[in-house]
Amino acid sequence: MGRPSFSKAMNERHQRDMISSPHNEKLKQIRKLRSRREREHTGLFVVEGEDLVAAAVAAGVEPELVLVAGEDVEPELLNAVSTLGSGARVIGVYRQRWGTPGGELSVYLHGVADPGNIGTIVRAAHALCDGPVVLGPGCADPYSPKAVRASMGSVFARPPARAEFAELAGMKVALDRGAPASLADLEVRPSVVICLGAERGGLPADLESGADARARIPMRPDGPDSLNVAMAATVALYELGHRMAARA
Repeated sequence: MGRPSFSKAMNERHQRDMISSPHNEKLKQIRKLRSRREREHTGLFVVEGEDLVAAAVAAGVEPELVLVAGEDVEPELLNAVSTLGSGARVIGVYRQRWGTPGGELSVYLHGVADPGNIGTIVRAAHALCDGPVVLGPGCADPYSPKAVRASMGSVFARPPARAEFAELAGMKVALDRGAPASLADLEVRPSVVICLGAERGGLPADLESGADARARIPMRPDGPDSLNVAMAATVALYELGHRMAARA
């Protein structure tokens, strides 16, 4: 079965009075939730666009609030609180959900500060492994508008988790472009946690030394020095997931 349609889900809502004032409390709440501090304080986050609201429906996640332009609110007022350059026809407010570290294959991130990379890795993990993205210290907020958009709704289907490196169970593989061994040479056994650090600095030395193995992604000698962290995570998940599935 396909993803439930946005229009069907919205048709099931009760009709509300049209919002016509920019000072409306619901619009104020949406504006406040642009701030990470407000998101952490309330445990809420904002979703913009029909596809992402439909992804919440598909995952069975109920909204705290949904506003549709022309039905619940004047379109220009909804556009004014949107973070999208083109505005949004629908904006929803949802409660944050957090998963638990685990699975045969998952990802741990430390100090990954770009929210777009966080969201892309959440999407890649949803597509390629059974475990969540586990966020360590210094990571961007996975429920920021940019991260949520980059996840393309996977943040609903596979919520991220939070943990310290020392709390991770299983075989910890530090992805390091300077490692002597490549992922293709690595002997892995479930459960495996692929560990990546900041886009430039990588994992801190103490975390690398605490990993069970270090491995690199083999690249062409005439290619770039490194890959974007989201690209590297996706390649590593595909490589190890494919090999683990073949041996099952």
